[in-house]
Parts: sequence; C-alpha cells; structure tokens
Amino acid sequence: MKLTFYETLQKPVSPDWSFPVGAEVVTTRGISASGIVSVVDLVRELLSDDRIGWVSVTDNPGGNPMLPTDWLAGQLVELASNIVLHLACKDYNRAGLESNLWRYAAEGFNNILVLSGDLPVTGYPKPAAGVFDLDSVGLLDMIASMNRGLPIPSRRGGTETLTPTAFFSGCVVNPFKQNENELIPQYYKLVRKIRAGAAWILPQLGYDMRKFHEIKLFLRSQNLDVPVIGNVYVLTKTVAKMFNAGKLAGCVVSNRLLDEIEKYAAGQDKGKQYFHELAAKQLAVFKGLGFAAGYLGGITKPESFFEIIELSHQYSENDWQQFYREIQFSQQNEYYLFETDFSMESGLPPLNPTLKKLTRTKNINLFYRFSRMVHAIAFHRGHGLYKVMKKLFHFLNKKNLFCRVAFRTIHKMEKEVKHLFYGCTDCGDCGLPDTAYLCPMNSCSKNMRNGPCGGSRKSRCEADDKDCIWTIAYDRLKYFDELDGFINSPVITYNAALKGTSAWSNLYLDCDHSAESSSTPEKNCNR
Repeated sequence: MKLTFYETLQKPVSPDWSFPVGAEVVTTRGISASGIVSVVDLVRELLSDDRIGWVSVTDNPGGNPMLPTDWLAGQLVELASNIVLHLACKDYNRAGLESNLWRYAAEGFNNILVLSGDLPVTGYPKPAAGVFDLDSVGLLDMIASMNRGLPIPSRRGGTETLTPTAFFSGCVVNPFKQNENELIPQYYKLVRKIRAGAAWILPQLGYDMRKFHEIKLFLRSQNLDVPVIGNVYVLTKTVAKMFNAGKLAGCVVSNRLLDEIEKYAAGQDKGKQYFHELAAKQLAVFKGLGFAAGYLGGITKPESFFEIIELSHQYSENDWQQFYREIQFSQQNEYYLFETDFSMESGLPPLNPTLKKLTRTKNINLFYRFSRMVHAIAFHRGHGLYKVMKKLFHFLNKKNLFCRVAFRTIHKMEKEVKHLFYGCTDCGDCGLPDTAYLCPMNSCSKNMRNGPCGGSRKSRCEADDKDCIWTIAYDRLKYFDELDGFINSPVITYNAALKGTSAWSNLYLDCDHSAESSSTPEKNCNR
C-alpha cells in the first residue's frame, strides 16, 4: 500500500531505504478539453505507479494565471493524501488565503507548500499587480494557528476557537545565491519559516550539489531536524537559457552549465539522454546525502518520470559521491556558507570565515547612522524619550478639538518627513526598524517584512529595478553585529487597518505590530 505524503517524510532514512520521488504537475492556461483531461490523467497515472510517492501541483508558476490548483485537486479527491498543493501569496490577500485553506481542509487536502510567489508577469490586458498581503512566514504562521484552532471574534462578544485543521505545510529556500548578503538572509529566513510552522523543505532550483548539501549542513548547525526534499528540474536547451538569463525567479543555470548543455543539445537527440542522466545523478546524490525524498519537475510524460527514476536505480551505492563533485555548476565568485565542499566525517565543515569578518560597505552611510540615532532617542521601546512620548500621545488620544487638531498636525508632519527621507506610503504600521530603515512598502516589490523572497539575482530585486532591500539590510545589521535580532524576530504581519493613520501614534499607543501586547481598544488605533 502506498504511503501518504506525510508518512513518506516521517519515515526514517536508512541505507536500505527505497528512495521516494515526487512529481511536479503544472495546470493549463485555458480550458481546452484535451489539455484538462491530459493533466488529470497524468496525475492518476503517476500515482497509480509505486515509483511515484506523491504529486505536487503548482500555483500559477512563473507569475502566469492558470487553472487553480484546487480545481485539479477537486478531480482527484480520493488521492488527497498523496497530493501537495502549492499556495502562493501573490494573488490573494490574507482573507483569500484563509478561504482557500478552509476549502482545502474541507476536501481533505492537507499537504501545502507555502510560497511568497513570483511577481505576476502577465494578465489582462496588462500584467497584474501582486498582492503580497502576507509573505510565506506570515502564511505559515496563519496555518499553524489554524492547526491549533483559529481564534476568531464571537458574534456574542469575546472569542471562539474554530475546529483545528491538520495541515502538513512546507516551505522553500533558495541556496543558489551568488553573494553573501543574498545567501545568508535566505538561511535566516528559513529558520523563521520553521519556527512559524514549516515541517518540510523544498529548495528552489539550481545545479550545484554543494549548495543543496549546505542546506542540510546549515540545519544541523542550528540543531533543526526537518526533512529536505531534493529538487530536480529536467532541463531542455530552451529552459536552460531562460534560467541562465534570470527569466524565471529562483531558478539558476550557470554559464558553465549552459555551455555544456548547448554542446549536448547539438546532438541527434537534442540532449535528451544528457538531461535525463543529469536528473538521475541528482536523485542519486540526494539519496546519498540523506535527503528525505527527491522531486522531479519539467516533464509531462509518465514514461519520462519512470525512465529517470529507473536510471537512478542503476548506479552503484557509492557513485553519488562522484556525481556530487561532478554536478557543481557554480556561478562566478559563488559564495558558500561552509568553507569546504564535502566531508565524509560526521562533524560540520568550518564556516566561511567572512561571516565573522567586518566588511565595510557603501550601505553604511551617514543617513543610516542618523536614522539609528533618531530611533534610539525617540522610538526604541523603553529607551530615551520613548516613555515621555508615550505619555504625550496617550494625553492627546482624546476626542476634544485640540487633541484632534494636534494629532492631524503631527500626522501631517510625519508623512512629509518620512516620505521625503524614506519614500513612506503612510501605511500606519511602520516597518523601517525591521528592515534597517528601508521602507518595505515602498522599496520592496513584494513588501517583504520577514526576510527576502527567493527571486533576487546578483543582489538585485526580482523586478530588476533596484537592489534587494534585504541585501542592504544584511550589510547594515552585520556591520553593527545585530543579525541575531533578525533571525530571532517574531513573525511580522502588517496591520492593514492602520493604513492612512499615524505610525508614530500607533507605536506609542501600542497599536502596531511591534507592540508586545495591546490593551488599547481598536477604536483608539485608527485616528
């Protein structure tokens, strides 16, 4: 009898263990009868074979609108325990995400891969705006709360607790980053995802087994025992060129690998044998490294899935060590977390010495130092003028004419000053202290407040119109030895009800996300 997806990842890894492999399926854009039927039939055929442990259904991959994941799942309810649904934050606000989750739970689809999602690239008649009301950390936190029993306001006053769900949620991480200030925030955010409720990990795409291995090493260094699934995408020359050009966020093909691909793609079979062997060797390495499972994407024919899996079974027990070194298609000047590439010993390799090295950077400027000073004087809870300002704002938090005029005047001044210096959008729930004084609502294309998405490339935003704010924040926090504050921060969820109100007053009245606890009535938080 086929194990469920949950049982597959809970099964202890052992030398005689039959390595499980999942299959990625992409829905269609449009409703041609042949396309819809073929996708449903593909899932059924894959799951009828013991070589496929589960099927994973993508959510509008690459930022393109397609048939939703739950439509396909709805045709396959009887197979729910072996289907993983991707759920991205780009197309729904938190209410829409919660609604989707209730539908999944009602139909028995409990396996969820949580992603922030790609920036939309198409739509009618022009590309859509991404929502990103929550990020992946916030969504994982919501799911964990639903699993505990979501508390909601009762119609009779007070709070009631809803029936707990049983979601088995996973997350992604992108280790294929070229620079230190891109890579380390990925790992720090991974820790926050796990603390928020991620129970398994699927790395994003690359072709450097040393980078995949570093995820396992990093988890061990943090004393975290979380199953990791090895991600394999079966390339073609066309797809490889897209990955190399950065046209699909989170997917990396280096120049050296592309050169090799073009050589094999010129052959009679257009490189098919090479691509299948590369995928099979990756599966062998993942098994050798003790990954919980493998994951195959980029193919649409059942026989191709089966061929690659069977090919991976033909390698001898120790061949994976050779493949490990063979498949290290790094980018130029690639940054690695650990100093050595591989060790058969049980201990951890030494960390990259630059982690502890103070590096001067253009991101530490006079304006940043000024911002830190002002925050320390007036906005740091319990320090400087904070207590005096708190008393002042509580005094002004009254309904008389004088207080209303005072609040409006202060808010107007705040908007002008913060817009001039930080590009403030008047969100009312300020994230500047959390992102080293870079506005996440204005300077991040996805409004990320809990760390970076996986889409940056060479420290540039996925939109390629600016530097990623989290690379700048990393440089700043590292310089002042404050990275522990980032990795240990609680989940930050923007309070949309505060938009258009004074973030200063919301801070001092304990209405914003930074309040440890808020006893202030909500009506006093929306002036």
